[in-house]
Amino acid sequence: MPDRAALVTGASSGIGLAIAHALGEEGHGLTVAARRPEKLAAAAEELRAAGHDVEEVAADLTEEDEIRRVVAAHRDRFGRLDVLVNSAGVGFGAPADGHQTKRVDMQMDLNLRAIVLFYRECADLLKAAGAEHRNALVVNLSSNAGKAGQPWLSVYSATKAAVIGYTQAMNRELAGEGVKSVALCPGFVDTPMSDFIKEQITPDEMITTEDVAQSVRFLLRLSPNCIVPEIGFERPGQIL
Repeated sequence: MPDRAALVTGASSGIGLAIAHALGEEGHGLTVAARRPEKLAAAAEELRAAGHDVEEVAADLTEEDEIRRVVAAHRDRFGRLDVLVNSAGVGFGAPADGHQTKRVDMQMDLNLRAIVLFYRECADLLKAAGAEHRNALVVNLSSNAGKAGQPWLSVYSATKAAVIGYTQAMNRELAGEGVKSVALCPGFVDTPMSDFIKEQITPDEMITTEDVAQSVRFLLRLSPNCIVPEIGFERPGQIL
């Protein structure tokens, strides 16, 4: 059984998968969760092939019972939680007079509500790790769009701004118990979520998933006396 364990949502591709690899290389057992079973299975096999101890749980993280099921599976497999990574997210573009309610709800439920529920369901495990080594960590994926609201991506921007605010609140609430929280705020990263802009910004001009994953390695090495509440990632000369 690994000495440390992590739970990573949105781990079937992109930033979540890159962070899962980094955590595995840092010696963490991994529970990986995402919505699509086939895609998650392929990611889990990739992680296992790299030598990591992996539990995979396909789940719709807009559903409360599914979130509970993911956390229960992690608890049963590893019995501890040192790092929680809330990477699952979705974005839909639309003008103010064209929002589809289903898509508005999906963004709010996955980008924000799921994070709140994961904190709730994982609080005891995180506090136990914090009591042990004072360096339990929660990584919340926000965005540069959460720092400066973007037209057309207005709902996505609003959810990501809320993630930053919730992260700040959790540091004030839980840091005294050894549980740190950080909001990662990247601009365009070379993932499928950025496909819509790749005619204007080519993939080789974008931030890489490894850039973001490296920040988690840095956070793991901080002393218990240091909290980094937010990290921004920008492309040269650009905010988004």
